[in-house]
Amino acid sequence: MKVKQVMHKGVTWMTPETALADVARQMKRKDVGAIPVGKNDRLVGMVTDRDIVCRGLANGKTNRKLSAGDVMTKGIVYCRADDDVTQALRIMKAKKVRRLPVIDAKKRMVGMLSLGDIARKVAKPQCADMVRSVSAHHA
Repeated sequence: MKVKQVMHKGVTWMTPETALADVARQMKRKDVGAIPVGKNDRLVGMVTDRDIVCRGLANGKTNRKLSAGDVMTKGIVYCRADDDVTQALRIMKAKKVRRLPVIDAKKRMVGMLSLGDIARKVAKPQCADMVRSVSAHHA
């Protein structure tokens, strides 16, 4: 099965300058836990709900002064829409990430692959192994 058959489409991204409150509102509106960050038509990072709390609020910084670039995780890990899901699972396991931006042959973001997507469409043993792998650092 290909990633494009499993991923969810219609992902939006924010710029590094976007106010963190706007990022959080977008997460709430879209019911997602991560927003890709892009600059000059390239992905440059990812802001997760955990980044907002751990890199922002827990460090005593005020939300009004923070931007996506202040808390984002740099160095994007991604997969391609035409990759086999097994390859995407390997990437997620190796990097211990729960979500992967998906790009097409033209290097354009076309979707997001999440644990939820995998749980709905991939065999249960693979899904269980995936959850164990990305959660191992919490054990």
